Amino acid sequence: MTAPDPDGLLAEQLLRLTRRVQRIQKRHLEHRGLGITPAQSRLLRTLAHYGSPPRMADLAERLEVVPRAVTTLVDGLEAGGKVRRVPDPGNRRVIRIELTDDGRAALYELHAGRRAAAEEILAPLTDDQRTVLGGLLGTLIDGPVAEEAHRAP
Repeated sequence: MTAPDPDGLLAEQLLRLTRRVQRIQKRHLEHRGLGITPAQSRLLRTLAHYGSPPRMADLAERLEVVPRAVTTLVDGLEAGGKVRRVPDPGNRRVIRIELTDDGRAALYELHAGRRAAAEEILAPLTDDQRTVLGGLLGTLIDGPVAEEAHRAP
């Protein structure tokens, strides 16, 4: 008989939680009727973090996908009026992507849907448990270097 693998169990729990989070977020987004896929949602959120409209290549790099994938996402969002392609003022050959007013409104709805999903997922936890979970997730996401920086005087 083999000994239990605690790291394997944790890995499985993390994967199951990730799938559950995705399912719940998807349900909340579908409930809002935006007609935006999770990948399009991610592109919109990424686009909102730029101070000025980025190039497609910038988005592809930030999203860690191939440029063709960004083109497909932008095509869908543009057809829905959420983004528009605009020429770069300094180089006519370069196209930049900017949010429209409908895109900003969709981002607001997406944020509300994600918040509702988070509330549903975290509902069983006490405030203290949420604080501990937040610290643990921060360490897992940022690595031990970030944790050490928090402890430094």
